[in-house]
Amino acid sequence: MPALERQLIKLELVQRREEGCDVSQIEPRIQAALDNDDAEDADFVGLYDELIALEPDSSFPYEEPSELAAIQALRPDGPRRMEITVSSQTLRDRIYGGWLGRAAGCSLGKPVEGWPRKRIDDYLADEHALPLDDYIPYREGAISKYLKTSTRGNIEFMARDDDMDYPILGLIALERKGTDLSQRDMANTWLNYMPFNMLYTAENVAYRNLVNRRQPPESASWRNPYREWIGAQIRADIFGYVMPGWPEKAAAFAYQDASISHVKNGIYGEMLMAAMLAASFATDDVEQIIAIGLSEIPQNCRLAEAVLDTVAWCRASDDWEVVWDHIYEKYGHYHGVHTINNAALVVMGLMFGKTNYEQGIVNTVRGGWDTDCNGATVGSILGVKMGAKTLPDKWIGVLSNRLKSVVRDFNDNQISDLADRTFQLAEQFAAEPDVEEHAPSSAESDSLVGSWKMDFQHGDFTMLVHDDLSGVMQNVAHNETSALKNVRVTGNRVHFTFLLNKGETQTEIDYVGKVLGNRLEGFGESNGFEFPLNGDRQ
Repeated sequence: MPALERQLIKLELVQRREEGCDVSQIEPRIQAALDNDDAEDADFVGLYDELIALEPDSSFPYEEPSELAAIQALRPDGPRRMEITVSSQTLRDRIYGGWLGRAAGCSLGKPVEGWPRKRIDDYLADEHALPLDDYIPYREGAISKYLKTSTRGNIEFMARDDDMDYPILGLIALERKGTDLSQRDMANTWLNYMPFNMLYTAENVAYRNLVNRRQPPESASWRNPYREWIGAQIRADIFGYVMPGWPEKAAAFAYQDASISHVKNGIYGEMLMAAMLAASFATDDVEQIIAIGLSEIPQNCRLAEAVLDTVAWCRASDDWEVVWDHIYEKYGHYHGVHTINNAALVVMGLMFGKTNYEQGIVNTVRGGWDTDCNGATVGSILGVKMGAKTLPDKWIGVLSNRLKSVVRDFNDNQISDLADRTFQLAEQFAAEPDVEEHAPSSAESDSLVGSWKMDFQHGDFTMLVHDDLSGVMQNVAHNETSALKNVRVTGNRVHFTFLLNKGETQTEIDYVGKVLGNRLEGFGESNGFEFPLNGDRQ
């Protein structure tokens, strides 16, 4: 089998160009290597490394970091948190509306996923289904038989789709970790609950990297030319659902998830959609919802530019097809499952579906590209904005409140049950006094520096952390030490990894916890197994 670098280098070349790098010198060499049947795998490894080492050209007009603090530093002003005045009953109905709206929009787009707009409309015209006012009709030979369960007259439930697997995975992770959710927690949820072969593009690559001990954020970047594609954007919904009216926190949650597999605009896509969903609980003004979403991503990035362009085009024309032409002309060069062009279609769908759920999902899906993803996201936002009780039965009734999934232990779900669990989290998080990231008080140490006696199930351990956050973990009984790696301290929250010797093998332990005065409390994790790991300052 060809080396990974040989398989991915053409996609990486495109990705580097889109990130603003000058690839004019290396591109002919890459093409020559691809044309040379005698080229060695090592040649492609070297070329790939050269590509990765490139920096954006000084003329590149955008600022696009991948670290949360840097992203937040480049945000425009925003409300960060908004007042929610609805009753608990209404809040639960809005969350349920998000789940149902997402499922219906996904099911609408599923049979024509990846089709260009003209092919979709030509097919609908042949089936006498224009203007589209129901699910896609099925014709044998034109649509795969495996997609028949998502077509008109054949829908009895929401068929399995990764767009619906991800909200379930996020729900599981949030139920386990609450507001302490980290990148590693989300990654472990994937490894524990999701089959590798049911993940695609960037997520498939990130899963491969995680299995090979490349932890976030390296899991997102190593040999991953899909790192700005749409995969993170479709994972945003659960983080908006559990943070109604709190776009800043919804976007921060989304970052923890997105940075497992994506960088730059790939991350921003998930943060944008999570913030928009959170805002949809507090206002029904679509343009305000979009503006609040933009307030959580860098002001001067390619995604923000595409969103603002689309809003302007929608204001200038009452014909969605005219707007689509503008989007295609300026952003059609991106891959059909890239974040930026598909986000523009989502914004278009929202602008034309402000008060009409059907028009929102129909116009979006007819736009082509990643139809199931885009239909799902538009359906989700409009579903939250409008609530389950107002969604047309024509679209949601056929789903029978049922959602199929490949998520382990959650293969067959009642959508209302998922909404109930989500609602419980939303109420719980709103009531938690320490839900925001914060520095400890003056009476509380915010530093890991010092010597710690660790309460560890594998024996007596001591940990020593130096001023520069280097350190070691020592097994007292066996006089064995392991260097601490990836040490991070944010407020009173800490993270580090170390190696544990077990006979002739070593196991990596990932630790997430909090410094509470002279007490360190948290959990270690290895290969999906989690255990308490606490310490006292000596």
